[in-house]
This record gives sequence, C-alpha cells and structure tokens, in this order.
Amino acid sequence: MFGLIGHLTSLEHAQSVARELGYPEYADQGLDFWCAAPPQIVDTIRVTSITGQEIEGRYVESCFLPEMLANRRIKAAIRKILNAMAHAQKAGINITALGGFSSIVFENFNLGQMSRVRNVTLEFERFTTGNTHTAYIICRQVEAVAPRLGIDLAKATIAVCGATGDIGSAVCRWLNTQMDVAELLLVARDQERLTALQAELGRGKILGLDEALPLADVIIWVASMPKGIELNPDRLRQPCLLIDGGYPKNLAGQIQHPGIHVLKGGIVEHSLDIDWHIMDIVKMDIPARQLFACFAESMLLEFEKWYTNFSWGRNQITVEKMQQIGQLSVKHGFRPLLTLN
Repeated sequence: MFGLIGHLTSLEHAQSVARELGYPEYADQGLDFWCAAPPQIVDTIRVTSITGQEIEGRYVESCFLPEMLANRRIKAAIRKILNAMAHAQKAGINITALGGFSSIVFENFNLGQMSRVRNVTLEFERFTTGNTHTAYIICRQVEAVAPRLGIDLAKATIAVCGATGDIGSAVCRWLNTQMDVAELLLVARDQERLTALQAELGRGKILGLDEALPLADVIIWVASMPKGIELNPDRLRQPCLLIDGGYPKNLAGQIQHPGIHVLKGGIVEHSLDIDWHIMDIVKMDIPARQLFACFAESMLLEFEKWYTNFSWGRNQITVEKMQQIGQLSVKHGFRPLLTLN
C-alpha cells in the first residue's frame, strides 16, 4: 500500500475545505487551531496501471499550513510533518510520498535526525520526497512545450529559480546533459551553494532574480515560498514559457499577458481515472486524472514493489535516477501535463 502526505495551501483554503466537507466548527478556526490539529487519513485511493495492475493507497492530511512558516511557527511545522509520517507508518503504509512543503520542512530542518515520534521510530526507507519524478516531469514539460511556442532551446536562455534546491539542482543536471540549451542562468539565495552547483555543471551564470528574468526565454520556477511571489510581466521576454513548479502554484493567476505562457510544472496526467477525492480539494482541472508528480512517484514505487526512499536527501538526484523513474512513469501510464494556462 502507498501513501501520500499532503496539506492545504493556506489558512483560508483550509477553512473553505472544512466548510465544504461539513465541518463548520473547523471553518471558523484560526491558525492556532490548525497548529494543534492531528494528522488524519482522509481518503482511500485506487489506481490502475495501463499494464492492468491495481494498487491501493491512503491520503494523510498533515494539517500543516504554509502560514506556520511565514509566522515562525517552526516547531508546529516540524511536529506536523513528523506526526504525519508516524501516522502513515502506524497505518502499515509501505511507501509514502512527502508532498508540497512536507519534504521542504523535512530537509530544511534536518528532521532525519528526529527519528523518534512518541512511541514510533520512523523507518525512513518507507518515505520518498517524490522529487526525482517531479524534476523529470518538469524537464519533459520544457522539452515538449517550448518548441510549440516558437522557442528554439538550442538558442534559448533558461533561468532556473531555486536552482540549488533538490528539484532545481536535478533540473539543472538534466538541462546540462540531456538537452541542448544555449544559456543556463542559476538563481537562488545561497551563494555558496550556487557556486558549488556552477562548478559541478561546468557552466551557468549566477544572477539575481531581477537580473535573470528579463533575459530568459524559459523560466523554471521551483522555489516554494509560503507567501508566494509577484512577477512583473512587462519585464519578461515575449514569448516566454514560465514553468510554475513551486507550491502553491499561483503564477498563472497574477500573469495575464498574451506573450507569457504559464504551465503548471511537476503535474502529471494518468491515462486512466483514479478513484479518489483529494484532487477535487486542490482544484485540479481534471481531478480524476491529474496529480502532483511527487505523489505519482509513490504510486510508481508501489506498482514496482520498490519499498525504498527513492528520492531522499538534498541534491542527491542523478540524471540516471530521473531516467529510471521516467521509464516507470511511461510504463504505468503517466504523462506530463502540457496544457498551458
């Protein structure tokens, strides 16, 4: 059995969902309430591969909200993720994906050193961040969509915003070795990590966000931030392909310009309907078919009975592992979302 650990995008979203699901007492509660709420299994999932194989999973709502980071409720955020992992393990789930901020909190606050959660010793091999599949799907989205917009990748400049993160660094490695890209711009806050990534790649210009964006034909946004970010479309090239691979995905709503094309990055479509309800809550366009690639990674591992933390640790994703999970993705009927907003 596979598992998915997720969370809602904001306090307002959580209140709205609680109201929709018939929990008005939750809908009126503030951040303090959600800081104290325990994790819950709220959905049973059934997935069928195009090979005919069927698997079952569970969705674990962590009750984490991005505002916990924005308002410096760090201890609450850490507790949320660890408790959700313990809850999944106690439920007997073999492999669980850490979705959204779950993996970010885990990595940034070194939760691998906190394996004891009350009476549960976490078995980390039961968990995966799903970042390898996410990075692979984003690269395939760039490869497929850019030429449709008249962007010749062999002559294009690509800016990776969040380049030193787990997904960002993997995307850079793929762009560097698997695609013929003219110019690569590396954007992140940590200058030491940027320098190390540049040395590893043997190329790439280190630029600030304001410098990089006007130069880019393709912008790959893989930096997840609790408060999101505002971009000025008048400063971007036209045409420009913007892959919104962060979480929550909010760039399409703020950029309305005919020359700037926004694609939800790291989203896959399955060939067959998935029996679940959770994607209705996160407002996928086709909730029975579309899902986050990180969630799909745990499904792929369950299909193959690979009960291992396939994606784990910061900046450990190799091109070879991206190719490996990509082959499984195709085998079982997943494909990159290619519909522009």
